[in-house]
Amino acid sequence: MIRTRRAARVSRARSIGLRMAAIAACLVSGAPFALAQTQSAYPERAVRFILPFGPGSATDIAARLIAEKLQAKWGKPIVVEPRPGGDGLIAINAFLAANDDHTLLYASTASFIVHPYTLQSKPPYDAEKDLNPIVRTADSGLAVAVSAGSGANSIRDFVELARKNPGVLNVAGGAGLAELTVRAFVKEQGLNVTIVPYRDIIQAGADLGENRIQLVSASLSMPMPYVQAGKAKIAAIAAPARTPLAPDAPSAPEAGYPTLGYESTVGFYGPARMTLDARRKIAADVIEILKDKALVDRLFNAGLVVVAEGPEELAAVVRRQREATQRLADVLGLKPKE
Repeated sequence: MIRTRRAARVSRARSIGLRMAAIAACLVSGAPFALAQTQSAYPERAVRFILPFGPGSATDIAARLIAEKLQAKWGKPIVVEPRPGGDGLIAINAFLAANDDHTLLYASTASFIVHPYTLQSKPPYDAEKDLNPIVRTADSGLAVAVSAGSGANSIRDFVELARKNPGVLNVAGGAGLAELTVRAFVKEQGLNVTIVPYRDIIQAGADLGENRIQLVSASLSMPMPYVQAGKAKIAAIAAPARTPLAPDAPSAPEAGYPTLGYESTVGFYGPARMTLDARRKIAADVIEILKDKALVDRLFNAGLVVVAEGPEELAAVVRRQREATQRLADVLGLKPKE
């Protein structure tokens, strides 16, 4: 009996020692203790999703649908915070300023991948270090839409119209990569058009419907209400290949304008200090809820095709898109800010 009690005391002491060593290791390394202590503990409190696009965007719709499922799974509230503007910098700065592993950035790669080329100075963050890939959730349904009032039915029609009416037509692209592709397209085609900047690309939908702008490249969900009302038309899918979201629409490369065909994926990013194990744990939870057919269908209706992959796969997508962005920058003669 005495030996049993002594063994129990030794076991408890050893356990306490191991826990104290783990805490010390976390303090030295700067790793978040809650996640290092036990992966199953995340999250310990409310979680924030910071978004670079406004309410009603495909990213916002997806964030709210995913948050609803994750709240039930995690048993903790999730606050979705759209922070549009500043070409995505407002949202990224809010995410970085939080310095909290319970604040995640939910964004398309298109919202930050072009910053080294489009900002007036070097970006105030290092995307490779500060935006830590967690999980890929979906590919955006991206489209090139034309105003019905313009008389154009295709990208080729728009190009011919712009050449016949120099300095008259207006175009726009969603913040980041979409806008860069529009600029490269305009330069390659030698068009004299005005590229209209929007703080929130959702506002461009109404202008497209009223023929105040004649072409826009953005998430498919943005122009769809105007397409359904007969005020706009989908000229092409702004992607390397067709999408099941609009199976009858050609891809931009099929239509003869490969510059407008780019890959964009949506996913979660954590702070630089978040460990790979922690990111894998969150990814596993998100991937699990994305198996829900009802959720997949709702995301599809919002203009998103679910592609559920972990941190390594999302990191690979980001690398591919950096290479594609470099090619666009070369067309425009842009160099990364240093």
